[in-house]
Amino acid sequence: MRNRSNSGVRLDYYQRLLNKTILKYQNPVTGLLPSSEENSHAWVRDNVYAILSVWALALAYRKTADLDEDRAKAYELEQSVVKLMRGLLRCMMTQVEKLEKFKYSQHVNDSLHAKYCSKTGKTVVGDHAWGHLQIDATSIYILSLAQMTASGLQIIFTLDEVSFVQNLIFYIETAYRTPDYGIWERGDKTNHGLPELNSSSIGMAKAALEAIDELDLFGARGGPLSIVHVLPDEAQQCQAILHSMLPRESNSKEIDAALLTVISYPAFAVDDGEKVEETRETIVSKLEGKYGFCRFLRDGYKTAREDRNRLHYEPWELQVFERIECQWPMFFALSVLDGLFNGREQQVKKYSEKLDAVMLKTDEGIYVIPELYAVLKDKVEQEYKEPNSQEREPLGKMPHKWGQSLYIISKLVQEGFLSPGELDPVNRRLVSEPKPDIVVQVVILAEDDYIQSKLLEHDIKVQTMSEVTPLQVFPARVLTQIYSLLGRNKKLGLTGRPKNEIGLLATSKLYSFHDQIFAFIPQMADEHLFYLPKDTILKLDMFANDVGFLSSNWKCLGRPLVIFPVSSDLNYLDVGHNPPGALIGTIRKLQSGYIAGTRVHLGNLDEFVTTSCITKLSFLRDPSHSEEVKNLIGDIFNKAPDVRPRLLSSTRMRVRSHSKSSVHGIVRRSRSIQVDPDQAQALQQSLKKLERGIAIPDDLPTRPMSPNLHLKGSLHPLHYSHHAPSSSPQLSHFFHGQMSFPPGKQESINIDELVDQLNTTEVLHEQADIVHYLYLHRGPNFEIKIDNKPCCIKELLVELYEKAGHWKHWGLVRHTAGMLRKRVEELALAATDLLVRQKQLSVGLPPDRERVVMRPLPPDDLASIIFDACGEDLSTASLTQELLIYLAMFIRTEPKLFNEMLRLRVGLIIQVMASELARTLKCTGDEASEHLLNLSPYEMKTLLHHILSGKEFVINTEHTNVEDECRLSVTTKNVGDEATEFAKLSRKPHLKMQKSMPRLDPHALEKEDDVESDRQGQWLRRRRLDGALNRVPVGFYPRVWKVLKMCHGLVIEGHHIPHSLTREMTPGEFKFALHVEMVLNKIPQPEYRQLMVEALMILTMMTENENSKLYFNQLIQVDKIVHVANGIYIKEQKIPDDVVELSKGAAGICLHFYDTAPSGRYGTMSYLCRALASILPLPTDMDANLDCSLS
Repeated sequence: MRNRSNSGVRLDYYQRLLNKTILKYQNPVTGLLPSSEENSHAWVRDNVYAILSVWALALAYRKTADLDEDRAKAYELEQSVVKLMRGLLRCMMTQVEKLEKFKYSQHVNDSLHAKYCSKTGKTVVGDHAWGHLQIDATSIYILSLAQMTASGLQIIFTLDEVSFVQNLIFYIETAYRTPDYGIWERGDKTNHGLPELNSSSIGMAKAALEAIDELDLFGARGGPLSIVHVLPDEAQQCQAILHSMLPRESNSKEIDAALLTVISYPAFAVDDGEKVEETRETIVSKLEGKYGFCRFLRDGYKTAREDRNRLHYEPWELQVFERIECQWPMFFALSVLDGLFNGREQQVKKYSEKLDAVMLKTDEGIYVIPELYAVLKDKVEQEYKEPNSQEREPLGKMPHKWGQSLYIISKLVQEGFLSPGELDPVNRRLVSEPKPDIVVQVVILAEDDYIQSKLLEHDIKVQTMSEVTPLQVFPARVLTQIYSLLGRNKKLGLTGRPKNEIGLLATSKLYSFHDQIFAFIPQMADEHLFYLPKDTILKLDMFANDVGFLSSNWKCLGRPLVIFPVSSDLNYLDVGHNPPGALIGTIRKLQSGYIAGTRVHLGNLDEFVTTSCITKLSFLRDPSHSEEVKNLIGDIFNKAPDVRPRLLSSTRMRVRSHSKSSVHGIVRRSRSIQVDPDQAQALQQSLKKLERGIAIPDDLPTRPMSPNLHLKGSLHPLHYSHHAPSSSPQLSHFFHGQMSFPPGKQESINIDELVDQLNTTEVLHEQADIVHYLYLHRGPNFEIKIDNKPCCIKELLVELYEKAGHWKHWGLVRHTAGMLRKRVEELALAATDLLVRQKQLSVGLPPDRERVVMRPLPPDDLASIIFDACGEDLSTASLTQELLIYLAMFIRTEPKLFNEMLRLRVGLIIQVMASELARTLKCTGDEASEHLLNLSPYEMKTLLHHILSGKEFVINTEHTNVEDECRLSVTTKNVGDEATEFAKLSRKPHLKMQKSMPRLDPHALEKEDDVESDRQGQWLRRRRLDGALNRVPVGFYPRVWKVLKMCHGLVIEGHHIPHSLTREMTPGEFKFALHVEMVLNKIPQPEYRQLMVEALMILTMMTENENSKLYFNQLIQVDKIVHVANGIYIKEQKIPDDVVELSKGAAGICLHFYDTAPSGRYGTMSYLCRALASILPLPTDMDANLDCSLS
């Protein structure tokens, strides 16, 4: 018999080590590994990590086998792996009903269990008795399944199991917006059972989604039906959120050692090398110790100061765990693997030595890794004084199977038995490798021959929808319908993929089924859904953004393909029915090969078939699909593309005179936007009186139920007898008098008369008033007759929405969209983009209607909150959704706009936008709110950007080709012109400033404010803007934490921020910032809030300059500092009492003080410093001089 080679002997050693520490615990029936000999609970995550070493050793035996005995050992180890992975699969499949529920609810009680009985495979605790929602555990299972299958193991045996794994993918694909309990199972670090959005969970889910995409679960012996599919947008969304959160783990954990598994082995989820390095350095600097890494700061688990009689911690006691957190040696093993995968020899050497130093030797001579090391009880005080100076004792499980497995894997790679690539057959480790430049392919398709001919007049050759055959083009919603069949399995009761919207990456691929190839129009171009695509300029702007997005996020084989449809609605702008100039300009840029810095290739659809990414819709061939499903597939592919009929003719008719409706102005009276916040409460009460409590169904159709139209006229909506106010431009929105019904009048209105008026009127705003009244008082299903044709109110609403959209009557479009309960497709994603970037959201107008959104929600739940917050003001409900989309766009592309803004209060932002319009247009608040609601989506986005960036803007009026209609446009104010005008004013003090916008009315606006008065109010305006936007200075919240550390607490307008918060939370913790923000938001006046922020900054500068030597045994009254400073200002400026009385502003503070610059000798900061010195007992020197320096 041959002697064993040295490698064989060494592998045999590791096999014995595995048998003694891991495999000897494997249950022979279920294949699961119990937590310990005394505890039969088998955790999903721990089992997967433990079995990875068995798989690694099997790979090593298979690679170096020199005897049949080695091949046999490799097979035995492989079967142990298969046994455990199938055991976990069986456990999860017994909970298929919970999986099905969770796909739609994302509720913690519907999640799969995190642990099972290792003897029976059954659940061991109830749904509410444990933090079961642990997305990272399910994700590491899917990731490991993909790696093992790619290495040649067959773990999945049947198509039913394939369907279940496909639904596991649906389970984890919403990780980017699903708070869970995380890798340590306890959620928020106080252990009160509060789930959080965790970076480690999102990163593991992203890695799993990318690893298993298009993988054949039957391996080399599989076919089309055993392939699983992942929509690329789900993984990309996880990536975007992950990048924005790192190096933060969650709201309560500013850093976590678990992120090592995300930035390195096994997930390799981050493709930004700088972000990886930043996260690694943060972990090492804050968590590394002599015996291992702490899991996170102030982790009390198994410390000497932990109360073992309860799971949760009191908030105040978290501080006692600081500096004595237990250290986990398994993170040394992870750091060794990280060094091996990245070729860092020094790192491998450093952590190998540290790991060897903390290994324990058993009585059998086996080296094992303990779970953790804790500071001894009698040495806690010394450890507080000098961290990492005291000896620690090993505690917890021994061996710790998870850590032991990572140790064995690191040794196999270190000793050359495996290369890093063999542990990663799906090539996750290459995710950060540089990618080639992406060329985006663009196809422009005309809706019909008429559009094609109009574009040809500009030397632009495009195809029509019908000319691309045999290829077929469908809207994105058809792809949503197709993918709803993916994973459907009647035997298991699985309904397939939820009908969530399809993203841009998915519609940028081609799809094949049998011998047909399909292309899909992006979601943003679908006018049947939300109204944003009805604005041509916004659609083109979003198209340019989407092209840039594809160039930076495309990871599939082949080039991305974007289809841009040109519909007949684009012809309304120009006389002669020419395409809009913006469209022609965009096409010219595409023809040049570049748009917004991105390389593009413009061509016909058939030219790009060979260079595009093509995905086979193989799951549609599943024979288990019922006849009903087969018919559904046939309906999708056999019917012609859905083309929206033209609702209105392009001709205009003379308007005949008619009497004013008895419900004249009812739409306008449903508005709640107010420039003056003091009017809010009275307004809310009046709106409550208007509400009738009629339930608005969520399933209103988005298309007319009949092709026959009911509302008369292709009239221009501007024709009406009641003229716009003379002080504002005549816009494409009706201005009604503020009529109010006398008591009992509404109830006495004759419905038949209203229907008769609806039959005769051809004026859009009158139709809107009547339909709105009938909808509120008779409900959406109330039937009437128009021209002797029966129809219900909801049909008229849809038609009204289409007509308003045709005329670009944006105020009415927003109102009818609200009545139809339309939800923007990317609403949940937009809110999530904001929330995970440490921003909170609130919708609705304060004080009564404001609703706070603190965590990601499913789309329907979020839409429901918005509609509830806006009440009867349906226009604002639509505008709120619209602004959330724009805010998300800005935070993705220009995150600096949101620096130090913790809560985005959309209701206040709407008020600020209206007040800025009122200031710029010199009009009343009611007129400004009408102007705001009638801005086109693109102008709305532009105005919001100017508000956020602080840029000065001007409003211009533009005449359109239709009658005498005027529209508003927002442009940036030229700083040079402003300076020139100011210079002229200084030479001629009495010269009035010329307006930069065209004169709105020859008899209006006779009085203009001069530049000097504009300059006088700029600091008051800036404070109001910053207060409404909740903007604070950089590093504000950690600095407030230091102030809180030196006193008993802060009091702001009667609301207390206690000193005990410093014991519960760390300075960089998001929860602390939220608490301070919550107190500041109790102040209703934005300018007063900003003075509070300035007073707090004075306190922070004092603590920094005094190096924390100060301590005050009292509560610091921040509002008192502001009021004393105001008093000093009034006294020093010698303002007469009568003037003081007349100039009182918010909270009794002088308006002149609000309008004073912060810096300078006579700035507000100077007065606040002096107020602080008079209130607090600051130290003085021997001559009674103040011993405090502020800078």
